[in-house]
Amino acid sequence: MPLPNVHNGVEHRHFVLNKIKIEKRAEGDNSSPLITGHAAVFNQTTDTNDYWGFVEKINPGAFTETISTGDARALWNHNSDYVLGRKSAGTLRLKEDDIGLAIEIDTPPTTWANDLTISMQRGDIKEMSFGFIVKETVWEEVDGVWVRTILKAELIEVSPVTFPAYTGTDVSARTLDELRNAQAQSNPKDKPVPPSTLLAMLDLEV
Repeated sequence: MPLPNVHNGVEHRHFVLNKIKIEKRAEGDNSSPLITGHAAVFNQTTDTNDYWGFVEKINPGAFTETISTGDARALWNHNSDYVLGRKSAGTLRLKEDDIGLAIEIDTPPTTWANDLTISMQRGDIKEMSFGFIVKETVWEEVDGVWVRTILKAELIEVSPVTFPAYTGTDVSARTLDELRNAQAQSNPKDKPVPPSTLLAMLDLEV
């Protein structure tokens, strides 16, 4: 099975935070609430074939290197004006466990962060999105469906979000080019579909 070239380009994925928690500090501790949960889940296949023409899953160990060497941020709604935490500051802590990418965020003592934690406690906000750059992947065709397994990724940021969605705008044109190359190598007699055609099918811009 072909292994397409890996291209740079920030992409975003989201997961519903069924087990996200807002933890209040012990009595006498005036620190802001702590957000805990998972930003990504391992070996969970995305339901994106109708959107992108492929499904995707994240391999355990995909974030090992970036946790060690990276400096990811925690943002609110992917907005860099609203920083919830940062790895190098110790206010964002990351680790891989049996479920996926576990996070802990020490929220700042600001009005907007307090409003966010209240909305999360109410259940108004219960999704997490994360931005990453793919470093290593494997493509394979399973029962007629293309599957991309992410083996290594550089984590850029994690964000609680109001309107997460798996849509065509979440996948880069370069990822579609990887898919086109994999399809062409798997079926050399078939004429590859130009990237512009794939993008048009997904209502994307080059």
